[in-house]
Amino acid sequence: MNARDTATLAQQQQLLLDALFARPGDGRLAADARLTALLDTRHAQSARGLVAYRSNGHAMAERALRAAYPVIAAMLGNPSFELLARDLWHTHPPRGGDLAQWGDALPGFLQANDQLSDVPYLGEVARAEWALHRAGSAADAEPDLPSFARLASEDPHGLTLSLSPGTTVIGSRFPVASLVTAHLFGDPSLAEAAQRLRDGIGEPALVWRQGLRPRIAAIDPSAAALVQALQAGADLAGALDAACAADTEPPAFDFSAWLTATVTDGLVIGVQRLTDPAPHLEMTP
Repeated sequence: MNARDTATLAQQQQLLLDALFARPGDGRLAADARLTALLDTRHAQSARGLVAYRSNGHAMAERALRAAYPVIAAMLGNPSFELLARDLWHTHPPRGGDLAQWGDALPGFLQANDQLSDVPYLGEVARAEWALHRAGSAADAEPDLPSFARLASEDPHGLTLSLSPGTTVIGSRFPVASLVTAHLFGDPSLAEAAQRLRDGIGEPALVWRQGLRPRIAAIDPSAAALVQALQAGADLAGALDAACAADTEPPAFDFSAWLTATVTDGLVIGVQRLTDPAPHLEMTP
């Protein structure tokens, strides 16, 4: 009885995955050798099948990554983005069957890539794009409009605001919101976004979902601090304290105007009472 007979189906599948995800070089040769011990990959048809599997894997990687990171794809151009997708596929292969959930490692991968050190903003743009991608698949939540009456009738201590699914605040020393919206929607123009990048303008970015549509926009530091405080478990009074502490330039933070705008935009979807508020939170940028 040989190894081919005794290996379990799971072992065979794992060896095939190892061969598919192995990077070109000695690692791939070793993975191919282990697979050859079980499957007759020396046969021309088997060898062609393995090559086809690898090619399909690279094509799926590119499609999945392009769906999640259209702005990064536009910034790099097709040839470079294809190589990036292949490199990420081999360095951080998917751990599940749903490729829509693959690609979260790209922001860190870009940040650590020495060849991209002259474009350090790419990693942060990717972080914003992944937040948009994740917001699109976040669990649904219906707005609770009657609950806003609690703001006029109850003590704000212990109350909190319910936020839209997928809400994320991204602090950045680059104008990531402008770069993303310029590429996706043309607002601002690419020239304006590029000028903000050259001028060294940083933008905290807010990602949320308006109904079923993921959105991203620049957010001022006070509003960013308020949202982060709410997400960290602060009640409304504590979140307002965080917003005021971050308010370093006039005019003073206008909570009423902010609330009206965010309810209209679908960011704030209700009011509820916390069972265990965290009143004193120090927010980090």
